[in-house]
Amino acid sequence: MADYARLVDAARHAVADASAVTRQVQRELDTLRAITKDDRSPVTIGDFAAQAVIARALTQRLGPIRMVAEETSDVLRDDAHAAHLDAAVAAAQEVWPEASADSLLAAIDTGRADRSSARPVTHSGAPPSFWTLDPIDGTKGFIRGHQYSVCLAFIENGTPAVAALGCPNLSRDFNAPLDRADAQGSLYIAVRGDGVFELPCDDTAHTAHPVHIQRLDHRDTDAVSICESVESGHSDQSATALIMQRLGPARDPVRIDSQCKYAVVARGQADAYLRMPTRKSYVERIWDHAAGALIAAEAGCAVTDIHSRQLDFSHGAGLEKNRGIVVAPPRLHGRIIAAIAELGLAV
Repeated sequence: MADYARLVDAARHAVADASAVTRQVQRELDTLRAITKDDRSPVTIGDFAAQAVIARALTQRLGPIRMVAEETSDVLRDDAHAAHLDAAVAAAQEVWPEASADSLLAAIDTGRADRSSARPVTHSGAPPSFWTLDPIDGTKGFIRGHQYSVCLAFIENGTPAVAALGCPNLSRDFNAPLDRADAQGSLYIAVRGDGVFELPCDDTAHTAHPVHIQRLDHRDTDAVSICESVESGHSDQSATALIMQRLGPARDPVRIDSQCKYAVVARGQADAYLRMPTRKSYVERIWDHAAGALIAAEAGCAVTDIHSRQLDFSHGAGLEKNRGIVVAPPRLHGRIIAAIAELGLAV
């Protein structure tokens, strides 16, 4: 079994540092657009810089690691994107002063672990342990200057065992507007079987004391608030609306980008998060859910697919054995699964 305390320490440092880098990139959106002549370039630069910073932080504290990450360095190695490479190096230097083009590219490619569905197994027959990373989840939220997340998880025996979820713009105050960047942000740390903890995301000194969070179950008489993406293309919101009708009284939905949705449900700011498939062939990526799934589960939520199956992270880069996502406290989760079945949506 892994040394979880050591993994947590490494993950906390890595995600806090990457959050500092991405916040700086987000503050410089217009400047970076002008340098690279590309409206999407700031999030690209932030992705690469954050992935490099996290890979470096983990290897510094843990030695060689196995990581399945969203990005590879191929684009940055193309001479046509020299401006992007220079900008990514400059961004990483926010927390890694000696970063160079070569060291950044090498760090990014730490995330090139096998992504195939035929993932090899260890001598014991178990799938190998590995890290999975989405350096910036919530691309459009990032570009708008709103919510996004830095998502890191350690997968052991096909399930997340350690997670660090940085929400750099998410206030810990439920009354704070979600379309405005918070000065401190929120960072969530979870270990399987040991709960989830919250601390400021801007804690680059790593001195803040984590606060344990545990949400209460949802009563059947309570009005339901759903958490859903700002972008309708990420989930079938018409299907979600039908499910909500079955659940009875509703409160205003919480619309937010990225895996911040998992944190919002975990801490009780919203009651449920549904990701209803928009097409039959779509397969969710593991880095889009691993960290958030453990955060929500350790807060007391049930986290499954729309068939009530546990999420299986042992099949490469995709959640090949799952379809859709349902996150809610246990009693409400059961009602949602029943509504999905009654409406014939679990196909």
